[in-house]
Amino acid sequence: MTSLIDSLIAFVSAHAWLAYLTIFLAALLEAVPIVGSVIPGSTIILALSALVPGGELDLVGVFATAVAGAAIGDGTAFWIGHRSQREILGAWPMSRYPNVIAQSETFFHRWGTLAVFFARFVPPIRAFVPVTAGALGMPPPRFYAVNIAAILLWAPAHILPGMLAVSALDRAGGLAGLEGAAKHYWMLLVLGGAVLAGLATWWIRRKRGINVAVTAATARKDGSPSLRA
Repeated sequence: MTSLIDSLIAFVSAHAWLAYLTIFLAALLEAVPIVGSVIPGSTIILALSALVPGGELDLVGVFATAVAGAAIGDGTAFWIGHRSQREILGAWPMSRYPNVIAQSETFFHRWGTLAVFFARFVPPIRAFVPVTAGALGMPPPRFYAVNIAAILLWAPAHILPGMLAVSALDRAGGLAGLEGAAKHYWMLLVLGGAVLAGLATWWIRRKRGINVAVTAATARKDGSPSLRA
């Protein structure tokens, strides 16, 4: 296991651009409709950010690539919705997920402009609200202004936890006083904990989002008032 951690850290140190590319793609893919509802991009960002205190990755680089990926992903999804209007919501493959589309519309109608802000923190709705906002005619300047503000808060919320956990341990002497295998086991513990926490949060939020979506769609089908998220 120690040799595995050694190899991982050495690889990231020698090929940091691949780690930054991974962070960029993780943030971008989370904003892609359908794909973003199953990709644990936030967990990937959380885990890789834990390598910042050791110098394998740079905080500015991690932050910049996460923001760029999220902004391009959200912006592209909004632009596609804006160009296609409501037609995109009924087209394949979106047509295969009517429940989540219904919830995205409900979420958007409930919160209006703020839906774009809140959705960035709520998977799997996060992957559908940008395209829905575009399809429902939200003005581009308003969308991009709110979306960028949300991303600038979303990025540190996913980068800082793993980074601060390692930094706090180091300042307390947990890493500085350790050598060899013991140090690597602590790094493994922190990285593993970050991944497990991220996956648990992603799964709970995704499950909750899907359940709410199904309830909203059922309410509409039965003619009862739409659920407001």
